[in-house]
Amino acid sequence: MQLKNMMIIDGTPVQIEGERNLVELCRKVGIALPTFCYHKELSVYGACRMCMVEDERGRLMAACSTIPKEGMNIRTNTLRLRRYRSLILELLLSNHCRDCTTCEKNGQCKLQDLARRFDMEEVRFPNIRGEKRERDTSSLSIERDPAKCILCGDCVRQCNEIQGVGAIDFAFRGSEAVISTAFGKPLAETSCVGCGQCAAVCPTGALIINDSTTPIWEEVDDPEVFVTCEIAPAVRSAIGSEFGMSDTVNAMGRIVTTLHRMGFDQVFDTSTGADLTVMEEANEFAERLEKNEKLPLFTSCCPAWIQLAEKRYPELLPNISTCRSPMSMFGAVIKEYYKNNLPEGKKRHYHVAIMPCTAKKFEAQRPEFKTEDGQATDGVLTTQELIRMIRESGLVFNELEPESVDMPFGTMSGAGVIFGVTGGVTEAVLRKIADDSSRTTLAALSYTGVRGLEGVKEAWLRHGDRDVHIAVVSGLANASRLIAEIKAGKKSFDLVEVMACPGGCISGAGQPYMPEKRVARSQTLYRADSLSVVKRSQDNPLMKELYEGLLKGREHELLHVDYVKKQAE
Repeated sequence: MQLKNMMIIDGTPVQIEGERNLVELCRKVGIALPTFCYHKELSVYGACRMCMVEDERGRLMAACSTIPKEGMNIRTNTLRLRRYRSLILELLLSNHCRDCTTCEKNGQCKLQDLARRFDMEEVRFPNIRGEKRERDTSSLSIERDPAKCILCGDCVRQCNEIQGVGAIDFAFRGSEAVISTAFGKPLAETSCVGCGQCAAVCPTGALIINDSTTPIWEEVDDPEVFVTCEIAPAVRSAIGSEFGMSDTVNAMGRIVTTLHRMGFDQVFDTSTGADLTVMEEANEFAERLEKNEKLPLFTSCCPAWIQLAEKRYPELLPNISTCRSPMSMFGAVIKEYYKNNLPEGKKRHYHVAIMPCTAKKFEAQRPEFKTEDGQATDGVLTTQELIRMIRESGLVFNELEPESVDMPFGTMSGAGVIFGVTGGVTEAVLRKIADDSSRTTLAALSYTGVRGLEGVKEAWLRHGDRDVHIAVVSGLANASRLIAEIKAGKKSFDLVEVMACPGGCISGAGQPYMPEKRVARSQTLYRADSLSVVKRSQDNPLMKELYEGLLKGREHELLHVDYVKKQAE
């Protein structure tokens, strides 16, 4: 007797509960079908054919594009399917650069993993297109290696569907097909904004993060260089699971210990820089509200969003906050502090930012942040690069005793910590401009609608004698859609927070790519906020000290930037 909403997978009855395709249903019952081109958040492409399954009549079907139906009876692991998948892998490897041991993705490559899973011991076919081809190293954020591309299309769909940038696409047809930029231009000369989400989903080494570990190791090892670093809030939420720790562990203390042991002289928390951003951005927002001009105010923390605005929406630049990002603010302050305070024996200061974001590599080198003594931030490491450095150093991360960040910049608020998740910037600013500073009001702010991992959120807040309308957006395609609605007069806002990566910095391309852990990562930051003694940026005693000392009369010079002026030039 056939049961309602049931189908058979490998002889076992399985309940259909709204799964969109057979891949999802198989994963629900513990069957990991091999895939290259399937991602839950992207459209179904069905190119790799690795997820093929077989029905009771012997017909093959792609599980990613097949909707589960009552009464279906499929098998996922037959001799025919195993041979079929092995042949696909063999053909892919015949068209692929095989320098696996020296590849940046070695050990994290999906093609390598599946070749191992299906016991590929030889490739019978000649390597027809895996010859060395010119790498594109023009971007400061990511690198392209066409010799390692398997044409799965993940990067194209991520760039077009999630980010709406369209910097890369398929070119030519048949055996000549490649992933390319428009007219084959270098990536740095295209509409690419450096968000790196294409590299995040790439299953091989065809798209990788621009590696900065070697030059930074050299600076750390130079006894005459005073090396400081700052750690972005989102990094602490992603690194622990890479070393066998819980997904929800706050690894900040161990990161500090690790960096000290690796040779960094001083270690700080970018949350302190975020407190500075809150102070400046909240004041700017309040001033614009009072004057009722240049609204909505768009946030300026995300460098990929800034690049998108410069390249696609230059008319919006006057509406973008003049505040630097927390990294660039904090870097300028740290550089200024140590300008005449280097420890004895040190002749030069080098500042490193450890970020979840690939676009920060571009931001650090922007001429807007160059001073007479060099860049405010000399080098940027992503979370993935830091993980590699930790492993290279031989430190057993999960066994280290946590340490606190160094003084004199060792205090920060919970408002600065939540910058790492979508809505965090907005909530931190609202904590600053809220009329009532009671704990009840602070708790209520978290329920205004700014929290949550949805791509677009709207919230209302009473401020003075007016209602403030707020939008929180993550994912650049969502930002473009919202901007279109604003331009068409369908929506009106006072404040718009934009983060390029879905879910905010916790999903930055510099983080280990695990979209299923976004909730856990966001909870880690909110938990850190809840345990903070200081909840609001203005209550951080360091802020008063900085504004009455190092920053006095120099706030605009060290904490602000003018993108409009650059565009005019």
